[in-house]
Amino acid sequence: MDAKAPSDYGSKVDDSEKNSIEKSSSGEALDAHYDPKFVEQTLRKVDWRMLPLLGLLYSLALIDRTNLSVARIAGMDRSLGLTIGDRYSIASMIYFPPYILLEIPGNLILQKLGARAWLTICVVGWGAAQIGMAFVPNWKLLSLTRVLLGAFEAGFFPALAFIITTWYKRHEIQKRLAAFYLTGILLGGFSAPLAYGLQLIAPAGGLKGWQWIFLVEGLLTVVLGLVTWFFVADFPQKNKFLTEEQTKMILDRVEADRGDSVPDEITPRVVGKHLLDPFLWSFALMAMSATMPAYAIGFFVVILLQSMGFSIRDTLLLTTPPYVAAAISTFFFAWLSDKTRKRALWLAVQTLMTIVGLMVTGYGKGNGVRYFGLFLTNMGASGSIPGVLAYNANNIVSHSKRSVSTAVIIAFGGIGGIFATLVYRQKDFPKYIPGVWATMACQFLMLLLLAVNTFVFTRRNKLAREGKRINEGTPGFYYTI
Repeated sequence: MDAKAPSDYGSKVDDSEKNSIEKSSSGEALDAHYDPKFVEQTLRKVDWRMLPLLGLLYSLALIDRTNLSVARIAGMDRSLGLTIGDRYSIASMIYFPPYILLEIPGNLILQKLGARAWLTICVVGWGAAQIGMAFVPNWKLLSLTRVLLGAFEAGFFPALAFIITTWYKRHEIQKRLAAFYLTGILLGGFSAPLAYGLQLIAPAGGLKGWQWIFLVEGLLTVVLGLVTWFFVADFPQKNKFLTEEQTKMILDRVEADRGDSVPDEITPRVVGKHLLDPFLWSFALMAMSATMPAYAIGFFVVILLQSMGFSIRDTLLLTTPPYVAAAISTFFFAWLSDKTRKRALWLAVQTLMTIVGLMVTGYGKGNGVRYFGLFLTNMGASGSIPGVLAYNANNIVSHSKRSVSTAVIIAFGGIGGIFATLVYRQKDFPKYIPGVWATMACQFLMLLLLAVNTFVFTRRNKLAREGKRINEGTPGFYYTI
């Protein structure tokens, strides 16, 4: 039997209780009604049910969308003629148009089908596309499979971010987003050594090394997609793994925190209204700025390292340490951000790290110095992505707006991926200086947007405390700065 929403349990609070709740923008008032141990145990149960599986799925998504660079140096270049003209850039970039266009439809379908069915379709679908890449005879069919990969992955990441934000209070979100994201970063960082081992299977089965990379990783994705059907957590009001009392507590906390535990109806008019919010586009541009250097690292780190004179084996092994450092940095800043309840400040710090890393990689003298720049760039950019998602999630109310904004933000992350594939041009090899400066321009845009948001949100909070404004149509709601 599916768990019910708070109203079904008669959990509407009386006026005096509601007033006490509205004085707290983080829901501590209602938390006091529950045994802290009960709250802690329930949240831990939710964490273990959701985060490991979602993190593993996301790591496969990262691996499958960026393993093109590894397959390229493992022989795909010669087999498909990817060194001719801009074929590699086209095959990399073509993934993103369907990924961008299908984000919002994907989150709307998610609400209709539920998390289990929709995530299973997405994961099995892109796994099948990955398997198809192992058997393409030319670069045009490779590009077609990349289109299919983008189409199926489009519904995946926004669904993950949306689902996670419906379970927790606002200042508990970034650690959770970072947990599954850093799992993806960490496991994704080992994808190159894994690919090196897979390509050694050739010529078994009559397949080349790069074909084995796509085949094995695609099969692994399909298998995990089937596991998703049985174990993935749905929205709180639909979950089947918590007791009714635990579900009521989860929903009560969310209701006290931001007043949107019960999903509101999504209609074309509602979607249009949310799309008119200028801050939605501000967060979207931030996501684009953060993902551009992250995608640049994903697509070109192998090529950059090989340009420094390293062998194929050493190149693939050296890709891992920057991702390990990024995973540690991502969780540290997520913990710091949740603890201090500040978002913009720590996003700005990580953005400055990215700028320094780009300058060091682009202009540093010596391979060791340039390699260190990759660490800083990856650490700054990787942590900024869950940071932007948490920053947005903390400053909106209603399931419909959460669904639309998450989809738009991640779609703009895809635009950052397009920029990365287009500005890091083959003719600028080996240092890609124009690409470095284009990426830094996005980081300066991020800093500008953070400054504007901080100014406006601070002013709106001041007016709300003076009783001159109601933020997001919710009494007692204050923006997270």
